[in-house]
Amino acid sequence: MSVIVTDSGFAAEDWAADFIALGELPAEHDGALAVDVPSDGDVSALKDRVGEIDLIRIDFPSFSDGRGFTLAGQLRRMGYQGRLRARGHVIADQYAMARRMGIDEVEISDDLAARQPEDQWTFRADWTAFHHQARLRG
Repeated sequence: MSVIVTDSGFAAEDWAADFIALGELPAEHDGALAVDVPSDGDVSALKDRVGEIDLIRIDFPSFSDGRGFTLAGQLRRMGYQGRLRARGHVIADQYAMARRMGIDEVEISDDLAARQPEDQWTFRADWTAFHHQARLRG
């Protein structure tokens, strides 16, 4: 199982539709559409379809692998306005960065949720307060 982290804290999964792999996206699709993007995926393939996709889930295979943050920024700059989710090895200390890059929620394992409880995540929920670069620019 997994836990969804939002600015409000821990929540249960609320997405009921299947996820489609980035490379297997059909030309046409009826109903809700969710896409799984690997950390080494090329999101430019979604450029003309961002308005059709309800949820994009980006894989973070390791907490030290920041490619997912770059992908999130690329998707937002391409005009994607739907739900953007990080999945995998994102830690509480990275939550503010994830939010600044346009990620709406983080999907973590039950094991990680036990090691980093909800209060560690909600402490960073005011993610604009932890933006050191903006404070330096004054």
